[in-house]
Formats: sequence, structure tokens, C-alpha cells
Amino acid sequence: MHRCASGAALLLACGAALLACGEAPGAHSHTVGSDRRANGDASAPFKVALLTPGPVSDQAWNGGAYQGLLRIRDSLGADISNVQTKTPAEFEEQFRQYGTQGYSLVFGHGFEFQDAAVRVAPDFPKTIFVVTSGDTAATNVAGITFAFQDGAYLAGIIAGSLTKSDTIGVIGGTELPPVKSSFEAFAAGAKTMNPSIVVLTSYIGNWDDVSAGREQALAQIARGADVIFQNADAAGLGVFQAVKDSHNVYIFGANSDQNSIAPAVTVGSVIIDLPHALLTIAREVKNGLFIARPITYGAKDGVVRLVLNPGLENRIPIRAMNAVDSVTKLLMAGTFAPPGGSH
Repeated sequence: MHRCASGAALLLACGAALLACGEAPGAHSHTVGSDRRANGDASAPFKVALLTPGPVSDQAWNGGAYQGLLRIRDSLGADISNVQTKTPAEFEEQFRQYGTQGYSLVFGHGFEFQDAAVRVAPDFPKTIFVVTSGDTAATNVAGITFAFQDGAYLAGIIAGSLTKSDTIGVIGGTELPPVKSSFEAFAAGAKTMNPSIVVLTSYIGNWDDVSAGREQALAQIARGADVIFQNADAAGLGVFQAVKDSHNVYIFGANSDQNSIAPAVTVGSVIIDLPHALLTIAREVKNGLFIARPITYGAKDGVVRLVLNPGLENRIPIRAMNAVDSVTKLLMAGTFAPPGGSH
């Protein structure tokens, strides 16, 4: 997990894709287009599908991918479909549904879709399966790794300069490797500004429970955290609520530009430009140029970046802004890699 507003803004992003054909194969689906086979007929529609682990209304990880799907529809004339899936069994079932229906490209949006894609792909050689935050490569399977740590490290620099309590917090949905590693990068960035900082880490256990997100944030605030970086999708909306209701606490958004959710307390958002990333992949597939391989997008690719909230930028110490500018140049040049992995 996808805008450099002003001053020290960064780029690092990735895209998202959707697809539709008549009725989508699932209870929570959004579909557009026809049911004709995409393969073997030059006149048949280009069909792209997106599986998301949570609702596309989360204003974060899933919402960004859905915007990518819409961009694929609008830019490439694709028929699109999106379905929300919860369990590994559903992942595999929906991958098979789309393969059977002749989709050219199917995105599984998240690290957790990787195993299902690898199992299903050999049965549908004409369908390309792409897993975001994945690192697998097979004949018709590719993983996209996002260097989310690039933006997280920059956000950490700012957090380290803003804290008054020397305590900051990170809150995730579940402890997926890419989420954990982005938190490590955030902590490392903060400690460049303030080596004595204490970092509180919490995982909600899911990506949807807004109330649980709020409770985790309130617990961290009670322990002294005055800056929180959340990466929890829909559950993260509860974190925003807790911070908004507290005094002298700031928050960073993740994956999409979340600065407008609570503009009075949101310093910035670490975004992945999912629409750009997913459209890039879809264009390769449609033009017959796609080669299954591990794909990495980060700051130097213009896919991951830190977008600051202009309304709060004047509260960031100059030394932190200067540090962000310096590190951003190194990231863009590819000469610096923060600790951690992808979203």
C-alpha cells in the first residue's frame, strides 16, 4: 500500500484493477459489461477482475485498488468485475470463477491471495493472475511488491520531530509481513530525529472492525502516544476517530490519500498509487506484452509517496522537512533503502 502535496511530498504508488461481465461471481460484487469470452477472439472484450479482502468503501487499501479497476475500464475499455472475499477458500473459488469465464487478467489484492493464485493459475493458462504485495512469479502469475517502507520512513521522520511525549504508535489490521516491515521503517525514520522514542505496536486482528480500531488507538493514547501511524483499512477509520476526539495527538494515513478524513489532526498520508500501478499492468496484458515476473514499485517509480496535509505542514519543524527532502532525493535516485519491506 499508493502524492506530494507541497513542501516535502513523495511519490510511491501502485495501482488497482477491476472487471465486470454481466453478473459478478459473488455476493458482494460490482460488475460491468458482458459475459463473452475474453480469450481466443480478437473482437471479444478485454475482461479484468479484482478480488479485495475488504470493502472498497474503506478509503484506503481496497478503495485505491477499486479506483485502479475503474481507471482500467475507462482507459482501456475493459469489462470489469470486483468481488470481496474473506477466506482462502473464497479466494480460490473466485479465482476459478473468473478463469472459467475467460477473464484476461485477475488481481488478488493482498499478500494473502498468493497461495490461491499459484494453485489456480495452471488450470487457466490464458488468464494472468497478479497478486499485490506478492513476490511469486510463475508462468501466468506475478506478484507486485510495493516499497511502502519508502513513504513510511519519511512519515517516521516527521513523527519523530512532532512527538512531545517521546512515544508514538503504529496500528495495523493483521500482522502481515508487508505491514510489519512498513512499521519497522516508520520507527527507524522516527529514531533518526529522536533516538529515545518509544514505539507502541498494536494489531487489531482484522481489517474491518472500526470499533476495535478506535479501542486500540485509545489504549495507545492512554499510554502516551501522541503520533499514530495506522495501516488498517476500514478498521483504521476508528483510529482516525479516536485521534480526532483526543487532544494534541496526530495521525498518518496509509495507502490512499486520507488527509481529508480528519484534516485537523492528519499530518499526511503514505500512499500507494494503485490506479497507476494496476493500469500499467493491465495495459501490458492487453497489448500482449506482459511477462510474468516479480514486480517492484516504490518512490523512484512514482508509485509510493508521502502526501503532506497543507493545513498542518507549518507545524512540522524545519529540520524534519529538510531531512525529508534529503531522503526523498536519495529514494528517487535509488541510492537509499529504508529498513522494512512492502505494503
